[in-house]
Amino acid sequence: MADFWSDAQRHVVRYGGAFTPEIIVRAEGSHVFTEDGRRILDFTSGQMSAILGHSHPEIVATVRQQIGELDHLFSGMLSRPVVDLSRRLAESLGKAQAPFEGAELSKVLLLTTGAESNEAAVRLAKLVTGGHEIVSFARSWHGMTQAAAGATYSAGRRGYGPPAPGNFAIPAPDAYRPDFTRPDGTLDWRRQLDHAFALFDAQSSGAPAACLVEPILSSGGVLEPPPGYLAALQAKCRERGMLLILDEAQTGLCRTGTWYAFERDGVVPDIITLSKTLGAGLPLAAVVTTEAIEQQAYERGFLFYTTHVSDPLPAAVGNTVLDILERDGLDRRAAELGERLRRGLLELSTRHEVVGDVRGRGLLQGLELVTDRATKTGADRLGAEVTRRCLTLGLHMNVVQLPGMGGTFRIAPPLTSTDEEIDRGLAILDEALTGALTAAPVGALTGA
Repeated sequence: MADFWSDAQRHVVRYGGAFTPEIIVRAEGSHVFTEDGRRILDFTSGQMSAILGHSHPEIVATVRQQIGELDHLFSGMLSRPVVDLSRRLAESLGKAQAPFEGAELSKVLLLTTGAESNEAAVRLAKLVTGGHEIVSFARSWHGMTQAAAGATYSAGRRGYGPPAPGNFAIPAPDAYRPDFTRPDGTLDWRRQLDHAFALFDAQSSGAPAACLVEPILSSGGVLEPPPGYLAALQAKCRERGMLLILDEAQTGLCRTGTWYAFERDGVVPDIITLSKTLGAGLPLAAVVTTEAIEQQAYERGFLFYTTHVSDPLPAAVGNTVLDILERDGLDRRAAELGERLRRGLLELSTRHEVVGDVRGRGLLQGLELVTDRATKTGADRLGAEVTRRCLTLGLHMNVVQLPGMGGTFRIAPPLTSTDEEIDRGLAILDEALTGALTAAPVGALTGA
């Protein structure tokens, strides 16, 4: 084991925070297993992706069969898995958007990662509109490639030189920490949105292209825009000739209790991007748009030729993912498990004063820690300590720590979790909170 960590320190580039201090040798269902024999409950679904749990037997069988038949092709070639998945994604979106107004999302581009899909979506929007300005939330995360990183504001902006011109941030609608308030102290999101676009209009060079947003800001602290917000945002886009791009990397394909998060709001985007959940842990992403937008982009010479565009192996996996989601009714299951998880988190808030807020939808829940509920003073160090204790007790958790807010746990178990696994995760979190607060006074764990 010492050699492993010595080799890791010597040869592995550190690409974010510290590595989890465990050597993972396998994963199955809702658990990962360490080299020293520990079983750890995974409340992040890998990197928020493994919605069917780890090593799902049907996904394993698909990979084994497909890699022996057809894995990779010249990027200009098509295969049945690619066309089948494109059709099925269009059909699933057609059902989701049927009750609402909006052009049918029927044209699909299959790629590998969320950043790549957002890159392609922004490229489409710029080509079709003739503009180049992109508006995103100030706590957004859309990826680490150029256009995606330019629209990412929650982290990673300093030290890399100037981003591409034309990127604008607007405030995220945070009901727990509102910046524009009504007389009763609640978030006045309409006034906030009006102010945001007034500032954008003042700075714009007159070349708007798109607004790229997440229906629930995951890396931004699991912030859920209030009902009506996305419709108002779409209206702002329409007024300016901008396209609305929804990044459903973490919310798409049943995690929030519906097939797509936009269904709650009755808003059909011009472009939707999918990634993490589509491959259920394998690298698969998609851009889906309307026939009219695709036709206009094609006539203007749209180019997005990449090594793994339309690869048959991940597309076959995507088809199996859809099979399982449909057959097992995992949208309904996510809603049921999400309600169970939320009830448990709210129960924790009645016993632990450091729990400032519980928010989210379905199996994407957030729990924000504070040292004082009245002042909402952040508790970053407490979040880190609770995360460490959870891991020791057998639960993997992820805490988001951003300026201006407390440590927020992003809780996203697999959709295939059992009731008992949800309950066990809640019990471990309860024990970790109790242990951290017993070992040190709250004031010593403040992020101040």
